[in-house]
Amino acid sequence: MSNSTFDAQAISNSLRTAKHQPRKRFGQNFLHDTSVIREIVESIRLERDDNLIEIGPGMGALTEPLLAEVDAMTVVELDRDLADSLRIRIGANSHLNFTIIKDNAMHVDYRELYSEERGKLRVVGNLPYNISTPILFHLLSFADVIQDMHFMLQKEVVERITADVGSKTYGRLSVIMQYYCDTDYLLTVPRGAFNPPPKVTSAVFRLTPHIDKPIVAEDEAHFYRVKFPNDYQKGSLEITKFEKNLDSRRQTRTLTYKFVNCFPLAINSMPVSYDGSQLLKCSVSMAYSRYFIEDRPLGVIPRFINALTG
Repeated sequence: MSNSTFDAQAISNSLRTAKHQPRKRFGQNFLHDTSVIREIVESIRLERDDNLIEIGPGMGALTEPLLAEVDAMTVVELDRDLADSLRIRIGANSHLNFTIIKDNAMHVDYRELYSEERGKLRVVGNLPYNISTPILFHLLSFADVIQDMHFMLQKEVVERITADVGSKTYGRLSVIMQYYCDTDYLLTVPRGAFNPPPKVTSAVFRLTPHIDKPIVAEDEAHFYRVKFPNDYQKGSLEITKFEKNLDSRRQTRTLTYKFVNCFPLAINSMPVSYDGSQLLKCSVSMAYSRYFIEDRPLGVIPRFINALTG
């Protein structure tokens, strides 16, 4: 790690200056606790010539102290307003080797960011929790050009990724990640370290791709199909919520959630009994790129229902 000074006050001032309302559809929760930021930066152990990639820099809470540790850095940001703000506040003109890619992290070809001269990628990110698993799977397909990855995710997810064999939290995600990488749980991050605070506690972990896998699957093609659910054909999914006025028992409004690039991650089922009947309750976990909410007026509802039933 370089001898540069971590200026906590400057970071704090920069975050207060940035006037951006977190966007729920992008899963935005911005890190602002300077002591946590310091711990994360120190845990990565950067060198000046590292080929550093940050996914989802947001308002630059991690970006600025990370940039102080390296000679060159690339960030991937989907929110164009944040990307433009980041360029201005960090001063991209004064950092000639600071590159901003305005795109979805799932669409980036990370192999293009690798070169023999710059070396393998060191990837860092505070990932949107709602699409973290697809992003991790996407990155694993570039494991041969990645040195390591440091991410912050929901604590329960990190515990599954880093779980020991035979433990209660060891499962599908543990098998997939540990087949391709060494995994290390680094630190726990409280909800109050973010704005707005998420509903869950977070944690930081490290993934280090194996140079030689300790175990090789007999049929890696089959394992690949299990590993990459984002190979499913993606589509749009709409879920509509109807609300009624309890006094008049009339429908007053409807909210329609539109999920873009949606695909299934897991299907769970359990038998249930109801008044002598035996049922199978099924739940499907889905991943998606983003979602929109439509608040429809009352007059639209009957036509919408007729179109479905008629």
